[in-house]
Amino acid sequence: MELSREFFERCKKRGVGPTDFVLAVNVSTQTAVLFEHRAAAGRAGAGDFRVARRLRCSTSRFGVGQEEGSNRTPLGLHRVGEKIGAGAPGGTVFRGRQAVGHVSQREFADAKITTRILWLEGLEPGLNKGGTVDSHARYIYIHGTADQSSIGKAASSGCIHLADADLLPLFDLLPGGTLVWIEEK
Repeated sequence: MELSREFFERCKKRGVGPTDFVLAVNVSTQTAVLFEHRAAAGRAGAGDFRVARRLRCSTSRFGVGQEEGSNRTPLGLHRVGEKIGAGAPGGTVFRGRQAVGHVSQREFADAKITTRILWLEGLEPGLNKGGTVDSHARYIYIHGTADQSSIGKAASSGCIHLADADLLPLFDLLPGGTLVWIEEK
């Protein structure tokens, strides 16, 4: 498995160089693949990345889309803009990006945003950056969920859900600014 040619074309068009890691999310297969850059000299191409991890994920049950209020998962080139929840126990519940409880508490048993938050920023003006399509303004995150059984199925309201067992080490590994590529197929 390799990063798509379209990923590299979009990076070149935006003047974005490779990051140490790239997380590629495939909506049709409900998977996320973490690629690690091999730090090869010269221009980065598909052969300069190796698959470091394959993860199951959950994207929007409403499909893909860019518009604010659509509850759809946005496509295209993003980066991790903010990391929220470092040091919090797995299962911590977040509201407004603040820790408010734990999934073990009855009132939080069906919490939507848990464990960690990787808040995404779109890098493509008109597609996922600016105006009514801005992924950051839409609060598009990679995060945990109380319903771990939904991982691997289209079940979110636009965000990308990961299992706690995958999200915790991923959060610690990825620096802010890491590229995230979201594609439909």
